[in-house]
Amino acid sequence: MSEIDAPYEAGRKQQINREDLLEAALRLLGPHRSVSTLGLREVAREANIAPMSFYRHFRDIDELAVALIEMSGESLRKVVEQARVSVATGHAIVRGSVTAFMQQLRSDDGLLQVLLREGTVGSDNFKHAVDKQLEFFEEELRVEIVRLTENANEPLYEPDLVAKAITRLIFALGAQALDRPREDDAEVSRQMESMIRMILIGSRQIRSHTERSAGQPR
Repeated sequence: MSEIDAPYEAGRKQQINREDLLEAALRLLGPHRSVSTLGLREVAREANIAPMSFYRHFRDIDELAVALIEMSGESLRKVVEQARVSVATGHAIVRGSVTAFMQQLRSDDGLLQVLLREGTVGSDNFKHAVDKQLEFFEEELRVEIVRLTENANEPLYEPDLVAKAITRLIFALGAQALDRPREDDAEVSRQMESMIRMILIGSRQIRSHTERSAGQPR
């Protein structure tokens, strides 16, 4: 009798939920392994269930992988939440946001690592799922950028593009940081901060130039 047809064996869990399977998959992934390399039986074994029990929660391993990416998107959006706290406590928004991002990147749950990795080496289906999560993040970031810059009377030129540029920047640098030792995190953070400030300053200058050219007061 094959493993997939085998009845419940002693020691295996009789009850399990989606979160248990997702956590089992995360434990298997580590910092550099792609979800595309996971096997159904491997995940079931890590979760301590019979392989057939997997199908009660996911259609196949690809559906589990997309669910992991969606969880990772929630981890990325925590950066905006933590940036709000940073501003509320008097810390600089850019530095606070970069610090929050790097903390999520190195978090023990490994969720943000999944998002960064699958956006570069995953299948087309996984990359599409990653893009969807990045779009969600970009919109939250855009709303926050507009709120902060307008409150400071420093509105930006095309804030939707600013949010997109910042998102893609931290995504690219974060993916590179995964392949570098943690000792390099401080330098990665410094570069990230500098580049984000360049984007913001450039956008403000473009808006100012555009308004002057149109004869409008700033």
